[in-house]
Amino acid sequence: MVYFLLKFLHIVGAAVLLGTGAGIAFFMLLAHRTGNAATIAAVARIVVIADFLFTATAVVAQPVTGAALAWQAGYSLWEGWIVLSIGLYIVTGLFWLPVVWMQMAMRDLATQAAAAAGQPPTERYYRLFRLWFIFGFPAFAAVIAIFWLMITRPVIEWI
Repeated sequence: MVYFLLKFLHIVGAAVLLGTGAGIAFFMLLAHRTGNAATIAAVARIVVIADFLFTATAVVAQPVTGAALAWQAGYSLWEGWIVLSIGLYIVTGLFWLPVVWMQMAMRDLATQAAAAAGQPPTERYYRLFRLWFIFGFPAFAAVIAIFWLMITRPVIEWI
């Protein structure tokens, strides 16, 4: 029973990470494409809240449930697929943390532009958006790879 509860929580956490990440990217991209600072600011406010409420919660829960699940299932945390998953999780975090900061900065810049008589976002906003967009690809790819590792649990021999 404990194993299935941990597995359920781990799968839900993984789904939240993937779903929230994809949803945030989709809504930020659509808001950005409007070029309207007020729209961007409103969407970015919601995105930042969603990142802290959903993504951050799942980010904390995943290693806890993952380690407990591995222990319950009798896996060593040194098995190749687990080590690789942890490495990819760290890579994801290294891209996600700056993205959260970028989202907050883009939110603030768009809010300032909207307050300034509806001006378009500044060049700094556009530079941050391009960087935010680029950072999303390795983070998303790492999460997809983690999903694959969790499902297939391939035998990975270490030297």
